[in-house]
Amino acid sequence: MPLARSLSVTSLSGLEEWDEEFDLEDAVLFEIAWEVANKVGGIYTVIQTKARLTSEEWGENYFLVGPYVESNVRTQVELIEPTNPVLKRTIDKMNASGCKVYFGRWLIEGSPYVILIDVAFTAWSLDTWKSELWDLCDIGVPWFDREANDAVLFGFLTVWLLGEYAAQCDEPPHIVAHFHEWLAGLGLVLCRQRQLPVATVFTTHATLLGRYLCAGNVDFYNKLADFNVEKEAGDRQIYHRYCLERAAAHCAHVFTTVSQITAIEAEHLLKRKPDIVTPNGLNVKKFSAVHEFQNLHAQSKNRIQEFVRGHFYGHMDFNLDKCLFLFIAGRYEFSNKGADIFLEALARLNYLLRVNHSDVTVIAFFIMPARTNNFNVETLKGQAVRKQLWDTAQTVKERFGKKLYESLLVGQLPDVSKMLDKEDFTIMKRAIFATQRQCQPPVCTHNMLEDSSDPILNCVRRIGLFNSSSDRVKIIFHPEFLSSTSPLLPMDYEEFVRGCHLGVFPSYYEPWGYTPAECTVMGIPSISTNLSGFGCFMEEHIADPSAYGIYILDRRFRGVDESCNQLTSFLFQFCKQSRRQRIIQRNRTERLSDLLDWRYLGRYYISARHMALAKAFPDTFMYELQEPTSASGFRYPRPASVPPSPALSRHSSPHHSEAEDNDDERYDEDLEAEKDRVNIRQPYTLPFKNKSSAVHGANGITDGVTSEKN
Repeated sequence: MPLARSLSVTSLSGLEEWDEEFDLEDAVLFEIAWEVANKVGGIYTVIQTKARLTSEEWGENYFLVGPYVESNVRTQVELIEPTNPVLKRTIDKMNASGCKVYFGRWLIEGSPYVILIDVAFTAWSLDTWKSELWDLCDIGVPWFDREANDAVLFGFLTVWLLGEYAAQCDEPPHIVAHFHEWLAGLGLVLCRQRQLPVATVFTTHATLLGRYLCAGNVDFYNKLADFNVEKEAGDRQIYHRYCLERAAAHCAHVFTTVSQITAIEAEHLLKRKPDIVTPNGLNVKKFSAVHEFQNLHAQSKNRIQEFVRGHFYGHMDFNLDKCLFLFIAGRYEFSNKGADIFLEALARLNYLLRVNHSDVTVIAFFIMPARTNNFNVETLKGQAVRKQLWDTAQTVKERFGKKLYESLLVGQLPDVSKMLDKEDFTIMKRAIFATQRQCQPPVCTHNMLEDSSDPILNCVRRIGLFNSSSDRVKIIFHPEFLSSTSPLLPMDYEEFVRGCHLGVFPSYYEPWGYTPAECTVMGIPSISTNLSGFGCFMEEHIADPSAYGIYILDRRFRGVDESCNQLTSFLFQFCKQSRRQRIIQRNRTERLSDLLDWRYLGRYYISARHMALAKAFPDTFMYELQEPTSASGFRYPRPASVPPSPALSRHSSPHHSEAEDNDDERYDEDLEAEKDRVNIRQPYTLPFKNKSSAVHGANGITDGVTSEKN
């Protein structure tokens, strides 16, 4: 009998260890997504980073399915002949029938097999397939929606692939097909309609309607139960997309989403409660010594400082050693990503730093791609002036060193007044005159195509933060993705993040949130919200998130002005930290990276696939979860030593200890790290057996496990 249970992620270590036996030799996994070897958004990161773990689990029986994009294939995929004879016959049959299907290895960690389908090559079938979709599901796709048209082509070609594979098998196959997002969802619907022997899993990483509603400045989370979803989708001209997404969610054997906050959203908007929450992880690179990632931070920070020296030439009236680098990054969704509240908080922070006569300067970077036509000339000039100053200093240093060397050779102490001659002073004066600047340092590093209507620039004009000498908060808007080949800021994203002090992500709509997760595994503190999957996840697992450098902003139960005040408080308290306190906090933040490792979080994807197999093939597979005997939680305790900031950190989180902070308490990094590590177990794989030897679930999966019967 098909099972439907709700598996919570409240306690990772609550999962007890099963036997090591594993029997999936007669099963095959197809993972289908539009972002396989095709970077569009965050789903690419999910699939790319998870591939190694899934490849280890399934071996040669794991295949990723995505669209064929020639420019991506040339740089990311090694095309080869299929090694699986059944798959080779399947692809040959499809190619002979008028399709173009490619097979290869994706050149990422784990080197998984990929099947890439050229949807454009079969565009001649679009009208026929859209007509069939209407006859089967009453879903009509308008001709002008190119993305939806691609979804139709991709869906029919995917189900063709799965159906042909099943037909080519000598024995009845056990196929698992995992579909990501609405763009791949039609294939799942067609699998169920054609009654293919396929166990299906559908994961929504963010609901379509949720993203549109949040962008429209509605009180989304407090009105979830009140939305007329069909009307709202129709008003936004995405009704056909919404229907595809909702159909996939209802047709799947197992429906999953990436966070508890998105599970609530999906239950109201897609009208089905997710069976399992599958948080997104990362491949965590652990360092053999604590100081290694601190050294990387220092090296990257130096490179950012070099850029700042050029950008603010002529206005370097602040101490770079007392300068903090903050950043926000992601899609340019001004309200959804929280850029609006961040800018307002920066204006209030600027006031606080000035009235308190703080010697700290904050430089806030906005890394959000927008439409530009080139680099700002003034910005490029700044880097040229910086380089010229460096070259001048090197020239004078060489001349000085040569005179010093010659003086020492003859056994005389140098006459300092003669070490620099008139020509040296002339060179230095010319260099100083070159740094004179009549205008303020630019806020934006590029020429914007829509400068007058750009939300960030308009907000900067309103709050009046123009990088003047009197401002303690400076703003740099970099409207394109970072690249190590850029002539302006030659750093890749990872290196840039390592060099910053704090990531700020006050998102209103963030189903998961890879940006703060990436900060955490690199040991960089971050600000998230209780409306993001990452923020909710961390609140569940850490007794005092702020003590570990994870500041959770309340945007669910507070108004905008209250949230902005709370964000300002977080930023101001962070600015008051000493260098030693920031180092301690980075050490604590980096230790949380185990929480986000796919070695732990991957087990929930494993559970979803096993549950799907048990539902689709109940005579062969069985999946059982026992009710928890206790609500044993997996929570990092509040650190017992050295407060992370001058203020009590318990004020910045709803979860706190009653103990008062003690500034004089001795800090022992190794001892504290060891205390944290006892709260987390070593990774293990979740075994799965056929019906003759059933899998038994954990006793300690948390207080959130519920059982439902269809």
